[in-house]
Amino acid sequence: MISGSVASLERFTYRYPAGTNDALDIAELRIDDGLTLVTGTSGSGKSSLLRVFNGLVPHFHGGTVGGSAEVCGQDVINTATRVLAAKVGFVFQDPELQSVYPTVERDVAFGLENIAMQPQAMKQRVSEALERTGIAHLRERAVATLSGGERQRLALAGVLAMHPRMLVLDEPLSQLDEDGARSVVSILAVLAGAGTAVVVAEHRLDQLGSLGARMLAVEDARVVEGTAKRARRGDDAQALRVGPHAIATNVAAWELRNVATGPDRTPILEGINLSARAGEVVALIGPNGGGKTTLLRTIAGLLLPYSGAVDRASGRVAFLPQNPMALLHRATVAAEVAWTVRGDRPSADTAMLIDELGLTNLAARDPRDLSTGERQRAAIAAVLAGAPRVALLDEPTRGMDDDARDALCRAIRRMRAAGSSIVIATHDKNLVAALADRTIAVGAGSARELAPVAVA
Repeated sequence: MISGSVASLERFTYRYPAGTNDALDIAELRIDDGLTLVTGTSGSGKSSLLRVFNGLVPHFHGGTVGGSAEVCGQDVINTATRVLAAKVGFVFQDPELQSVYPTVERDVAFGLENIAMQPQAMKQRVSEALERTGIAHLRERAVATLSGGERQRLALAGVLAMHPRMLVLDEPLSQLDEDGARSVVSILAVLAGAGTAVVVAEHRLDQLGSLGARMLAVEDARVVEGTAKRARRGDDAQALRVGPHAIATNVAAWELRNVATGPDRTPILEGINLSARAGEVVALIGPNGGGKTTLLRTIAGLLLPYSGAVDRASGRVAFLPQNPMALLHRATVAAEVAWTVRGDRPSADTAMLIDELGLTNLAARDPRDLSTGERQRAAIAAVLAGAPRVALLDEPTRGMDDDARDALCRAIRRMRAAGSSIVIATHDKNLVAALADRTIAVGAGSARELAPVAVA
């Protein structure tokens, strides 16, 4: 075993219980103090590597393990995850699954309660973590009412309150607006500079990449120095841009008239007058907690407005929530898609969508065994199958690499050409540049349409 490092792996191999190939095959790796960025395509093994550091691989997932792994002086293979959790803070790709208590302040205190910290010290730690992550104003909010970005910062606050020796984050910027992302990047830079070992797996490198961090790439279960070969700059919108789109129809797909709406008995959007046509892509942008998800849910009919009217044309309305696991209940990816179109006539569109999203080789897999990016694509396929009249997508590129985002763009363009009305809530400016016919800024209680941006 290598000594003197915060974490070290030697001749380490790991295979999931149902796997036919190793998910990890690492000759030697050591992690020291400071910031380490991990890149790689969806399904390459990034999340599996990160889960070694807190013992979820192999203790939670099971499977076959070989070689040795040591973290914070503990033998990972022979140490319980509850022991490692006291030293290794972990922020998952799915922050929805990391919350335990129903209110923000209590949820941040959860880890401290488990180590029996004294109440006064616990209160101070919780307050510091809330301030540090910029969510002190949400202290008394119900977790269920938070946006995806707010939940990501809540998960980070709960981990920071523990003062971990090692901090591991899996796609921490995927649902954050630009201000939130800058704030989190600043927090990570300070922690790394103060001697914490910070390991981040992330597709969005435009902000993190400027910190001079050590770069690792996971490719085909192996770890190499440097960025992944197929990685592309996060601000490379030109790679996706195809120019303006001419609306093919004037048929209304949905309309909101003087709507006031909100999730928790208090309207957060008021006086909303919006509509969209068939064959049109509308992008909703704005800060975390500004109301983008609320607007999508109101259009879908999942959230009834306090006042005003919502009209939808006849036909299926498909809704992709921020958490893809809320949709995936069948035994295989193919079964999920088949369930969506069970009442429709057979169509080649379904097979085309599975192929388009790069899911052909994953069609027989259980969605719960996939990486977050792969699960996201599976959920999108299940939602978009059967050409819905209206498709409402909440942060669809969450956890996606560049190739997967390109595939999503192709699928949406095809659906748009077929007459679907598509509404996307996103912080992904490249996705907006590539697809949006119209852009709506949502926040501060209102929704206003932005002037079109000329294509260079």
